[in-house]
Amino acid sequence: MGKLKYRVYVIELSKKVFTQNRKFREANPQFNGVLQCLYVGMTSKTPKERFNQHKTGYISKKGFKISATIVEKYGLYLRGSLFNHLPLFNSRTEALKQEEQLALELRRKGYAVWFN
Repeated sequence: MGKLKYRVYVIELSKKVFTQNRKFREANPQFNGVLQCLYVGMTSKTPKERFNQHKTGYISKKGFKISATIVEKYGLYLRGSLFNHLPLFNSRTEALKQEEQLALELRRKGYAVWFN
């Protein structure tokens, strides 16, 4: 089996997350309600596989929940236009760095964004 590759992905969230989730709201004081609410994540799976794991409340073989509750509850669909231009990353560290950079860039553009 080859070395794992990592990718960053973006999921559009229902705008209900902004009114119903205090932590999300506090993380996005810049949000004016015009653009969408988003989740930015990183995975070694395909974005579609990872989205499905989020929506089903995926539990790992070791018994850990590895899906974001915020996506499980509010996730609508993948936003490929916001991440398809990004390369695959050779390390988890590189992908996590890109996840944060993309999330902060999207916040600067006026989106409300959650990332880990």
